[in-house]
Amino acid sequence: MSLLGFSAFLSFVLALALGASQLLTPPAALHVVFAVGILPLIFGAMLHFVPVLTRSSAPSRGISALPFVAQACGLVIVAAIQGLLPRAMLHPAATVDLLLALVLIFWMIRRARRTVGAPHPGWRWYVASLTMLVLALLVVPPLAAGVAPAAMRLFHLHANTAGFIGLAALGTLPVLLPTALGQPDPQAAPWLRRRLLIAVPGVLFLAVGAAFWWPLTLVGGAFLSVLAFGLLAHWWRVFGPASMLADGAAASLAAALAGYGLLLFAGVLHAVRLASAEGMIFGFVAGFLLPLVSGALSQLLPVWRMSGTVSPERREMRSRLVRFGRLRAMLFPAAGLAFVLGFPAAGAATTFAGLVLFAADVAFALRVAAPAR
Repeated sequence: MSLLGFSAFLSFVLALALGASQLLTPPAALHVVFAVGILPLIFGAMLHFVPVLTRSSAPSRGISALPFVAQACGLVIVAAIQGLLPRAMLHPAATVDLLLALVLIFWMIRRARRTVGAPHPGWRWYVASLTMLVLALLVVPPLAAGVAPAAMRLFHLHANTAGFIGLAALGTLPVLLPTALGQPDPQAAPWLRRRLLIAVPGVLFLAVGAAFWWPLTLVGGAFLSVLAFGLLAHWWRVFGPASMLADGAAASLAAALAGYGLLLFAGVLHAVRLASAEGMIFGFVAGFLLPLVSGALSQLLPVWRMSGTVSPERREMRSRLVRFGRLRAMLFPAAGLAFVLGFPAAGAATTFAGLVLFAADVAFALRVAAPAR
């Protein structure tokens, strides 16, 4: 799992460097982030959390290998978009990713059915997230062949971002942030149980509306923004702002959720053609994905690298990973705002500064030796 985390971080760096230098086209650079970095990382995070949510054993070797198969498919997708491979390779690569998502869905359902007692409702968010990924991938072959309406690209984009990534994040954050703070939240499970019925229609309205009828995106965006800011308000009441801002991982996760909510409002500008699609996409990466991934990895990398009981070495590694977490929690949303407002140079520079800080934290944390077994 640690390898997936490092790969995700490297994908951000490569996408920024190769995209800014124009060695990769913008679509290829973005797929370095999404297909090579984020998709395998989300698969890996699901494999980490589902056994906890269903009180079951660790996944088998075959299931554990799925994120790496998805990463290989992502490399094929980037090469095909860039023109290094025939464009027809998009079809088999997307098909394999689709099959991997279906395998994970059935694996989760099987785990949930075998749980002693009721499983934690967070697993249903992962099934919904993967279902949106399946829908996004179903339109890739006709898009690659040029037989699908151009509007389906917008469906593919929103089903991936707000759907696959957004639902996975919203299903994880109510559990992950309290864990980062070391404080329980008894309302996390009820929140996840009730809000899924709002989140899924919100994502569908957003994706379908972006493709075919923009006023529908306002409905979907309203649903999702209510969820995001409602969860932030709940954290504010339960944990207090001082507690969240004091911890670098929690500050980054809260900033990611705030960035997600603000991007939904900014999506209205894109719907009425007052903001560019490219600015919105890069704003999503910088303002939401980067604080989300850096905050999550700050909490999870020590667990993945030093599994078992909590040790002084694990605590030390985490303390090093969150060293610049609060500063990153300001830089990445600021970069996202710059992209959305049409200042890509400022956005890229601020994103680079945040990535440098996270790289410094990771390098410093890796110097902590794992405890002797």
